[in-house]
Amino acid sequence: MKVLLVGGGGREHALAWKLAQSPRLGALVAAPGNPGIAAHADCAPVKDGAVDELVALARRERPDLVVVGPELPLALGLADRLRAAGMSVFGPSQAAARIESSKVFAKDLMARHGIPTAAFRVFTRAEAARAYCRELGAPVVVKADGLAAGKGAIVCASLDEADRAVALCLEDGAFGDAGRTVVVEEFMTGEEVSFFALSDGVSALPFGAAQDHKTVWDGDRGPNTGGMGAYSPAPVFDAAVQERAMAEIVRPTIAALAKEGCPYQGVLYVGLMITSAGPRVVEFNCRFGDPECQAILPRLDQDLLPVLEAVAAGRGLPASLAWRREASVCVVAASGGYPGPYDTGVAITGVEEAGRLAGVTVFHAGTARRDGVLVTAGGRVLGVQALGGDIAGAIARAYAALDRIAFPGMHARRDIGHRAVGRP
Repeated sequence: MKVLLVGGGGREHALAWKLAQSPRLGALVAAPGNPGIAAHADCAPVKDGAVDELVALARRERPDLVVVGPELPLALGLADRLRAAGMSVFGPSQAAARIESSKVFAKDLMARHGIPTAAFRVFTRAEAARAYCRELGAPVVVKADGLAAGKGAIVCASLDEADRAVALCLEDGAFGDAGRTVVVEEFMTGEEVSFFALSDGVSALPFGAAQDHKTVWDGDRGPNTGGMGAYSPAPVFDAAVQERAMAEIVRPTIAALAKEGCPYQGVLYVGLMITSAGPRVVEFNCRFGDPECQAILPRLDQDLLPVLEAVAAGRGLPASLAWRREASVCVVAASGGYPGPYDTGVAITGVEEAGRLAGVTVFHAGTARRDGVLVTAGGRVLGVQALGGDIAGAIARAYAALDRIAFPGMHARRDIGHRAVGRP
């Protein structure tokens, strides 16, 4: 098979790395790809948001399957355009992708169909939003309606913080059009888990879970990022919790989308809060999480390509998937200043040395090659992933590999996986 992979981040490197292991893969093309992906694919310099150019590329390449990694092209309707051109696509339609591209759509869908989530209201006026924050009481969560690169959900410990978050969205325009409408919701207490399920439009299949670390500093401090590391499996998410999440959340959501005329074909990311009352939805995403994907895929003990093909064809999913027993940890190495302003073009050393360690894979996220030198090209630069007999062993391997990598300003959390250590 010939596959076109859309995207150029760490998630897409993990997908390319796994797809390259398939005996059924004949050729892999990536757009735009990155230096890590280039080890497995021919890279075409087409940005993931350039829908017209991506459609033109697909027409030229004539792939048997298109795998869309990031949320932006899905929200812009790339899957629809490609299906209209007769192509097989792993990734939901624009209408179904609203489950991520519009928090309001997702929350209203859950309210209509009785899917457990936090109490909420929707606002376009700051005064009314602030009043509801006081009705709920602190802590409270303020979310921009649209796509905000993983930074549009603001957890507010006090009403003063809530007032600033409302102002940031509705008065200062910090998130542009994405923040002109906000969702204000109750703060849920518990442990957060990223759970993934594949859907062919009708049925759903669990695809593993991970716990992500969103804040930039150790101890879950500092501003939110796109994710500073993840580990899988998540001990808090056992088989009983998974089945409850499938029965109460995933299957009803897939059925609701189909009933409302936008059947879901792709991977559904379910951000869950495991509360004392059971799992409740924090948010949905229309794609694999990043860096959760980098932690989960190395644990998959079977060929990924036919599974993605079945989803895209809408022809029925396997009854279950095979998983390795080992635990997996991925630690992100970030540019100095991230998630704020940061420099790019900084030389990186030690990546090949780190990747030679047993059980270690280094996924490229924000890298480029200039004059033959690997340099930084983003905020999150690399994801250092390792397998181990248990979480503690995977953590030790990941950090041993990370310590071989260096670039000026590099920073990483040193406590990835800490919640899982010592748990049964």
